Amino acid sequence: MPPTTTTRRPARVTLSTAVLGLVLTSCSATTHTGTNQTGSPAQTTAGEGLPSDHVHGVAFNPADDKVYLATHDGLFRYDETGPVRVGPVIDLMGFTSAGPDHFYASGHPGPGVDMANPVGLIESTDAGQTWSTLSREGQTDFHTLTASTAGVTGFDGTAVLSTADGQAWTTLEPQVATFALAASPDGTTLLVTSQSGPARSTDAGTTWDVDTDAPLLQLAFFTDDQTVVGVAPDGGVFLSTDAAATWELRGSVEQAPQAVTARTRPEGELEILVVTERGLRRSIDSGTTFTDGEQDR
Repeated sequence: MPPTTTTRRPARVTLSTAVLGLVLTSCSATTHTGTNQTGSPAQTTAGEGLPSDHVHGVAFNPADDKVYLATHDGLFRYDETGPVRVGPVIDLMGFTSAGPDHFYASGHPGPGVDMANPVGLIESTDAGQTWSTLSREGQTDFHTLTASTAGVTGFDGTAVLSTADGQAWTTLEPQVATFALAASPDGTTLLVTSQSGPARSTDAGTTWDVDTDAPLLQLAFFTDDQTVVGVAPDGGVFLSTDAAATWELRGSVEQAPQAVTARTRPEGELEILVVTERGLRRSIDSGTTFTDGEQDR
């Protein structure tokens, strides 16, 4: 992997309120389509291969080596035939993977789903087939979630909250208008994206620094405690190898991101997935180049 260099912005690009509002409120602006609840293939309604107009999360599942999309129309798994619905229809506004078959989510129940609205923090340990409520049911709709071995951190549109056990919550104060969250696997480093620039904590959220020299990021994801992928509102893909202290521009997906995830391939390069309006974009060279779709995996 090439050395990391700090990328400076000669002219700061503003992450507009319109862009943020579109993503955060998209759950109320679409019509439910997709599959029925029997696991049949989904009807494509958005970009190529996407099962829903709005995708709120993407994750690799180490248990089955499949890609999962959390959407307005529920959770979908990419099989050989395309995206297939998994589990009940829940508008999964917040979604994060915590390990093999282990997901956390938040959002709103679909028709016929017997859950509080909003669902609060929910957990699945069978890859989304079933979900159990942990806390804050009927109270909180987390717009973004991130998980680590230290617990779960979420943003509900007003406050950033953190829990070690899924029950008791602590309010964090990153001092920026939070958009998205990312945590290192050990939970030590937290990253908040915002219109003011990324806010970074290296003590699990106790203190924060806003990095005005960093690229303006919309989404970010840690693949390990030091390696972070960030995606800008214009689709620029950045890489950090020092826990978000400095960044290097690698490539572009050419559109605003809806979701991002990444993992390290055996040869050391990163496999990065970015969901855009165009569809699912994939890189196997640490973000330098991207191809369309899941079918090439």
